[in-house]
Amino acid sequence: MPTVPGADPDITLVVLDLVGIFVFAVTGAIVGVRKGLDVFGCLILAGTTGLGGGFLRDVLIGAVPPAALADWRYLMAPVAAGLLTFFFHPAVGRMERTINVLDAFGLSVFCVSGALKALEYGLGPLPAALMGMVTGVGGGMLRDVLAGRVPVVFRGELYGTPAFAGACIVVLGERAGLPILVVALTGAVVCLVWRLLAIWRHWQAPVPRGSASV
Repeated sequence: MPTVPGADPDITLVVLDLVGIFVFAVTGAIVGVRKGLDVFGCLILAGTTGLGGGFLRDVLIGAVPPAALADWRYLMAPVAAGLLTFFFHPAVGRMERTINVLDAFGLSVFCVSGALKALEYGLGPLPAALMGMVTGVGGGMLRDVLAGRVPVVFRGELYGTPAFAGACIVVLGERAGLPILVVALTGAVVCLVWRLLAIWRHWQAPVPRGSASV
């Protein structure tokens, strides 16, 4: 895997994962607070949101035991985010726009780290890009299922598409031999900007005409 001076790919992956886990865990804990769950329930949703996508990725690519179970930092990040959100939820809850930005940021970070790790384990370009998308959307899907909601990725919001696009950029850049930090930043920025524009402009994925909610 290509590197730049002073940059260790393994360290880059860990940092990206931990940042993504923390910000995703905050969004999971917020859902728990709004559902009226106790501290344990909020921590479960925080952990599921923060670790679910990476857990699925690691199991699918054969990186076992998953990083979430092999490194204590991966467990402490969602615990810290969950407790912080639970005890300061009035302030956090008023930051709706900030939470949306955090969620978009987590999505962009995870799609990049997921694709990079899949490439590191020898997957081809398309499977690696798909693993990047799974890493980005997997935790949120599990969170919504546990909270009794239709997952965001199925509700017409442009969520999975930006993640897949960011992961594709990472895969193509890595295959072209570009510096890893340049590749990671480019993929993350594309995903982040696309997702934020979709929120701001209310862009929606196509849905069947005349479909009714069940």
